[in-house]
Amino acid sequence: MSVPTITLNDGNRIPQFGLGVFLMPPEETKEHVAFALANGYRHIDTAAIYRNEREVGEAIAESGIPRDEIFVTTKLWNNRQTDAPAALAESLEKLGLDQVDLYLIHWPAPQFDTYVEAWQSMEQLQAQGLTRSIGVSNFHQQHLERLLDAGNIVPAVNQIEVHPSLAQFELVDFNTSLGIVTEAWSPLGRRADLDDSVIVGIAERLGRTPAQVILRWHIQRGIIVFPKASSPERLRENADIFDFELSADDMTAIDGVDSGNRVGSNPETMNRR
Repeated sequence: MSVPTITLNDGNRIPQFGLGVFLMPPEETKEHVAFALANGYRHIDTAAIYRNEREVGEAIAESGIPRDEIFVTTKLWNNRQTDAPAALAESLEKLGLDQVDLYLIHWPAPQFDTYVEAWQSMEQLQAQGLTRSIGVSNFHQQHLERLLDAGNIVPAVNQIEVHPSLAQFELVDFNTSLGIVTEAWSPLGRRADLDDSVIVGIAERLGRTPAQVILRWHIQRGIIVFPKASSPERLRENADIFDFELSADDMTAIDGVDSGNRVGSNPETMNRR
């Protein structure tokens, strides 16, 4: 599998496609990550709150693949924003790694107003070599602007909910204007996106699945995707998106599916600890 890479604003390169392990039970994670790695995946996205970092690390360790060929992301949970060094140390211990490739603030959690402090700590963690790149997740424009005012480093990545029915055009454009690469979580949305008549029609015409069409739409937008998959068939299907292209008309048609349909939490009100 030949996956394109994107150069981040700090010079590091990240595969544009990978595997997410959100809501993947720990007892199943190792097997799925191992299968993905054996089938060409080289980008794994986890988080402390997913409680499966240890299993991700075990699969990586047993894969036989050189560490520098696998891109590993984990995230700082909301209740650790004032304790980022210790939180990353715990994640590294579970992953069995000396360094992650990307460390993200998981949510701004604005009620607690500690994400700026967290960002300043993460800048130090990067300087110490404990993470190659640093970024954020679920940050809106005003959250990013505060970081830029208070910090010294522009986030390399902003991981946000993006799918056809929540295309996030303005936020993606704002990220791009700052040199921040957008990553999509929930890139397939839910059934509304997969069953949308526009997407189904394009898929039928191209002989592809709706999921493949949606993932290809992300890739052509320059967005990084790492869909969750819990079966060998789906892992292979999701990765089979690099031998076709959507036309400009197809891209425009899928853009038109946008309806502001948020399926996850709203970063303005998500304050869970």
